[in-house]
Amino acid sequence: MTQGSGLVALVDDDADLLHATTQLLELAGFTVIALDAAEAALGVVDTDFDGVVVSDIRMPGMNGLQLFDRVKAVDPDLPVILVTGHGDVDLAVAALKDGVYDFIPKPYAGERLVEALKRASEKRRLVMENRRLREAAALAADGMPLIGEAPAIRRLRETLRQIADMDVDVLVEGETGTGKEVVADLLHRWGRRRAKPFVALNCGALPETVIESELFGHEAGAFTGAQRRRIGRIEHSSGGTLFLDEIESMPPALQVKLLRVLETRSLTPLGSNETRRLDLRVVAATKVDLGRPDQRGDFREDLYFRLNVVTLRIPPLRERRGDIAMLFGHFLGKAAERFGRPVARVNAAVSHHLQAHGWPGNVRELAHFADRVALGLGPDDETRAVARLPEPAAALPERVGQYEAQLIRDALRDHGGDVRGAIDALGVPRKTFYDKLKRYGIAASDFRPLDASNRAIRKEP
Repeated sequence: MTQGSGLVALVDDDADLLHATTQLLELAGFTVIALDAAEAALGVVDTDFDGVVVSDIRMPGMNGLQLFDRVKAVDPDLPVILVTGHGDVDLAVAALKDGVYDFIPKPYAGERLVEALKRASEKRRLVMENRRLREAAALAADGMPLIGEAPAIRRLRETLRQIADMDVDVLVEGETGTGKEVVADLLHRWGRRRAKPFVALNCGALPETVIESELFGHEAGAFTGAQRRRIGRIEHSSGGTLFLDEIESMPPALQVKLLRVLETRSLTPLGSNETRRLDLRVVAATKVDLGRPDQRGDFREDLYFRLNVVTLRIPPLRERRGDIAMLFGHFLGKAAERFGRPVARVNAAVSHHLQAHGWPGNVRELAHFADRVALGLGPDDETRAVARLPEPAAALPERVGQYEAQLIRDALRDHGGDVRGAIDALGVPRKTFYDKLKRYGIAASDFRPLDASNRAIRKEP
């Protein structure tokens, strides 16, 4: 029997037939989600489902044709194969005209189902790849993409799109190096304010004697040394976006003045009696949880509540380990281009470091590590940890894919082929994991003990 790979949602109310078909497809290299009712399939299938649906027509409750109608409403490009009895052939032929991918009459040879699934899986792969390319192109067009497929990152991108045009102040929480300024910049560039200035100020980087003038501006002669008028960062950002990084470091006296600005949308520069109206949007970032008194310190509670109209949390890299390979590949390619060097191939030492390191510096630390690797330096900066590929060199996506596939195989091997355990270890969504299994031709059953393979299938999420 020819080998295939891909994800299959198999629906049949006959327990014996469901079990036998699951074994057949697993032996052919498919990853099977075995379901005994059409209603259960609706909890699995959505627009991100990277596989094929195979369903019997005759079932109690929702039948196969009704399931097809529901799947078609969710995603008309998702292939559905119907398995039919002799009396259902006319129904199946009509369904073909309505968009069913294929129908297979009973009894059928196993090879017939496998071949149909191989063709349908390839069709789905192309559809999903095109969708990913369009999404990647849209993100790349933004110049500084918020890269990642972790659920928290996907939700963050969606939220940014939703609120980009809304005139609400935003508080961004995240550890050092997670990309808080990237989030603020995307909020600005994805919204209607993108034609106006994006003004950034690190509240922890300026001494208290300077930050007030930087923020609020001053008139000539307002204080000793003020020889000319200065437009402050707040006024300069009017119409655009003001990004205040490390807001928790702002001196208490200035917090009072900022609160007044946020409440009135106006300011009075030092040395002036003139109140100036502002079209203001503030994005503030903090590396501590300002909602907790033990972390807030001397930061004003009323200012926290005023900024906390919308709060966005950026997860640390250790909570999205499944994105490390993608991020590293992106930074490695950028570094190679910047340094004018060929893209380095990741060897065992670099691969182990990527997987085992805790990344306390988060995405920023990962980007710096990619710079070192691009320059031929290893994890300890002393051992040469990369090798140059012989010509012709493989493209960067292929190299990143090889590393990603190895991580998946290692996780499956470590967990005896248990899919749930591998997903938890890698920190990726279930659908993303199945997508990558199909993309790299990996069968979870290859890593399971022979006598436990069928039981493990039924435990898959």
